[in-house]
Amino acid sequence: MEDTEKLYDRLISKIRSYNPKVHYKIIEKALFFSAKVHAGKKRESGEEYFMHCYEIANILADLKLDSHTIAAGLLHDVLDFDVKPEAIEREFDRETLELVKSVTKLKKVDTSISLEEEHERRAENIRKILLATSKDIRVILIKIADRLHNMRTLKFLPEEKRKIISQETMEIYAPIAHKLGMYMIKSELEDLAFRFLEPKVYQELKSRVAKKREYREKEVIKIIEFVKTTLKENDIPAEINGRAKHFFSIYKKIMKDNRSFEEIYDLIAIRIITENLNDCYKAFGLVHKLWPHMPERLKDYIAVPKSNGYQSIHTTVIIGQGTALEIQIRDKEMHRQAEEGIASHWRYKGDEQDKKFDRQIEWLKQFLEWKRDNEDSREFIESLKVDLFQKEIFVFTPKGDIISLAENATPIDFAYAVHTDIGNHCKSAKVNNVIVPHDFKLSPGDIVEIQTAKNAIPSRSWLSFVKSSSTIVKIKHALGIEVENKGRKKEVKSPYEKTLAFREGNIYFEGASSNVKIPKCCSPKPGDKIRAFKSKEGKIVVHKANCINLFSYDASREIKAQVSEHKGETYKLRASAQDRLGLLSDILHVIAQEKQNVRQLDTKFGKNDIAIITIELIASKDYDPTSLMDKISKIRSVNEVILE
Repeated sequence: MEDTEKLYDRLISKIRSYNPKVHYKIIEKALFFSAKVHAGKKRESGEEYFMHCYEIANILADLKLDSHTIAAGLLHDVLDFDVKPEAIEREFDRETLELVKSVTKLKKVDTSISLEEEHERRAENIRKILLATSKDIRVILIKIADRLHNMRTLKFLPEEKRKIISQETMEIYAPIAHKLGMYMIKSELEDLAFRFLEPKVYQELKSRVAKKREYREKEVIKIIEFVKTTLKENDIPAEINGRAKHFFSIYKKIMKDNRSFEEIYDLIAIRIITENLNDCYKAFGLVHKLWPHMPERLKDYIAVPKSNGYQSIHTTVIIGQGTALEIQIRDKEMHRQAEEGIASHWRYKGDEQDKKFDRQIEWLKQFLEWKRDNEDSREFIESLKVDLFQKEIFVFTPKGDIISLAENATPIDFAYAVHTDIGNHCKSAKVNNVIVPHDFKLSPGDIVEIQTAKNAIPSRSWLSFVKSSSTIVKIKHALGIEVENKGRKKEVKSPYEKTLAFREGNIYFEGASSNVKIPKCCSPKPGDKIRAFKSKEGKIVVHKANCINLFSYDASREIKAQVSEHKGETYKLRASAQDRLGLLSDILHVIAQEKQNVRQLDTKFGKNDIAIITIELIASKDYDPTSLMDKISKIRSVNEVILE
C-alpha cells in the first residue's frame, strides 16, 4: 500500500482544488484513524481494506463534497470493527458520528444463511439507509460511493454473490443515482452491473462497439471541428466534445427498439457547453440550420427540467447519408448539475456548506413519508422499485407550476401530488379547460385544474386506476384501510366506502368517526332510508327518513348516511396465490365491483411465497358466491379459490 502520508497529500490536494476552506484536521484524523482500525485487514482481492475507504473518499471528493462527508466516507464502516460510537464522537464530532452511524450496516449475520435470508438482510440495510437519508442527503451519497467502489472490485467475489449485488445495483442504486441527477455514476453502475449479470452479452457488445467506434470517432472529430468553427464565426463561445454511449444504454436501445447492433448509429454523441442560457438557444438554432433534425427526438429539458433538476436540449440530426447524430446543448452550470447531480448543491461559503436542496429529493421524501412505519423490508424495497422505475410526465397547474407524475397518471394522482387535502376533497377535474373523468390519462404539457368540495371524499374505485403508489396509500389512509405489517393482516371496510367513510354497526357515515346516537323513536332496519345530523357536541344522531322529529334539526348539519341493504348470510372464501405486489389490491377491487361487503380478511404465508387469503363476506340478497369465485380465480397469480 502507498505511504499513508502520500495518500493524505493526494486527497487533500484534490479537495483543496474546489474547497479552499477545507477542514484539514478532520480529514487528516479520519484518514489515519481509518488506516489504524483496518491495519492488516485484506479484501477478497488481496488489497488492503483501508484502500476501499480511501477510494470512497476519492469518489466523494470527485463529487466536490464537504469535509465532514469525506471524513465519514473514510470512517464509514469502523463501527463494524468494534469501534465504539463514543470514540467517534470524542475524536471527531457529533455530525461525523451521525453520518457514520447512518451508513453502518446492520449487524452481520452468519455466513451460512439462506439466499432468502440474505435478500431480507440486504433489503433491511437499504431501508435503514434510506430512512436515514430523509434526515441528511449525504447518507445516500456516501452509500452510493461505497457501492460504486464495490462494483469496481466485484470480480473478486464468488459468482452467486456477484449476481445478487449486481441485481441490487441495477434495481436500486443506479435508479437512485439517476433520480438524484448523478448521471456519470448512474451510467457506470449500470455498465458494471450489466457486465456481471450478462457477461457473454456484455463482452460481445464491447467487442462490436470497439470495432465500430474507431470509424465513428474519426467522423465525429471532423464534425466537432466543423461545429466549433461555425459557432466561433457566430460569436458563440462554447466547449464541444464527443461522448461515447455507455454499453448498457446501447443494450437497452437494441432491446427496446428490437434492432440489430448494426442498426444502432448513435454510439457517440456531441455535447455543446455554452457560457450562458441565451447561447444555448443560439447554438440550438445554428445546429438545426446546419443539418435536418428528427422532430420526434427533440427534447427541451431547459424549458421543462426533469424532476431531478436535469437541464439540457437534446436533438438528433441527420448527417451524411442518413446517419443519426445526437447533440446535447447546455450551459456550464447545467453541465455541472448533470455531472454531479444533488452533490452540486453543496456550496462552499460562510460555514463551508450551504444545505439548500431543490426538487431532486422530493420523490424520496414523499416515498418515505408513507413508508416510514412499514416494518416489512421486502415490501418496502418492492414498493421502492415501482417508484424508481416509473417513467415521468410533466403537467402544469393553472398558475404554471410544474408537477411531475408517473406516466399515464390521472387527475386524482395530480390532486394528491399537489396536496393530500386536495386529493381527499377532489370533486371534479378540468384538463386544458375541459371537464374530464377522474380516470382520464394525462399527457405531457396538460394544464390540470382540480375543483374541491368540503363534502367530497375519496372513492375506493380510485384505487383501480391511479398510478402512484403514494397516491394509493393516501387514498387507503383516507378510507381507513389499515395495514398491520408485522402480522400481514389487512382490515378492510365495506364497499360503501366508495361514498361513505366509516361504519357504526350496519350504518355507514360520511366523515370521521364520532359517537353515534339512535333515539328511541327510531330503530333503522336493513334497507330503511335514514337521515343523520352532527350535533354541536360532535355526536351523530340518526333518524329514519320519515321520522316526525326531523323538523327540529338544522339542515346545514346533515351528513350522508345509509343502512346496509340487508343483514345477509356470511360466507368465507379461501384463495391461494403466488404473492406479488398489488395482489390484495386486485382481489379487493373485484370484491368491490361485485358489491360484496368484506367483514374480515386474513392473510398468511406458506412456503415459496404462497399467500393464503381468507375472506369473510356478507352476501347481498340473492347473490351467488360462485360469480365472485370465478372472477378472483382469473386474477393473475391466483392458483385456487374455494368456498369454505
